[in-house]
Amino acid sequence: MSKEAVITKRGEGETLSVMGAGVRFLCEAAKTDHGFSLMEVTLPKDQGPPRHDHPWDEAYYVVDGDVRFQLGDEDRVFSTGDFVYAPGGMVHGFQGAGEKPARVLVFDAPATAEAFFREMSREIRNIPEDLSKAHEIGQRHNIHFRVPARG
Repeated sequence: MSKEAVITKRGEGETLSVMGAGVRFLCEAAKTDHGFSLMEVTLPKDQGPPRHDHPWDEAYYVVDGDVRFQLGDEDRVFSTGDFVYAPGGMVHGFQGAGEKPARVLVFDAPATAEAFFREMSREIRNIPEDLSKAHEIGQRHNIHFRVPARG
């Protein structure tokens, strides 16, 4: 594999709906030889991933709005211009915290999360009926949700 230049203009890039959040791939893993990937995530109020952990690092930059982050035992709201880093293995989660959907850039390194997001978008179409699939999908992608499985 090799690395290549990437240009993603406004409105371009694969976009998915994942459990109420919009995920747009700005720089896909294949373009960086899986060194990192970058996504823009749109988070309506109370939408976003529950507490979970995985072995890769993630970093977040809040482009617009308010986002509630859980980092370990801490629960805080971050706003436009704030940056958050969650090292691999740290339990974390985040959800939109304002009436207006928040926009967040999500950086993962090494790039690992794309296949998970694609499978979640494909398999979880009706909430809450399909949520029982999330734990199994997460396990397949080395993502461990820290909430009880629904079934």
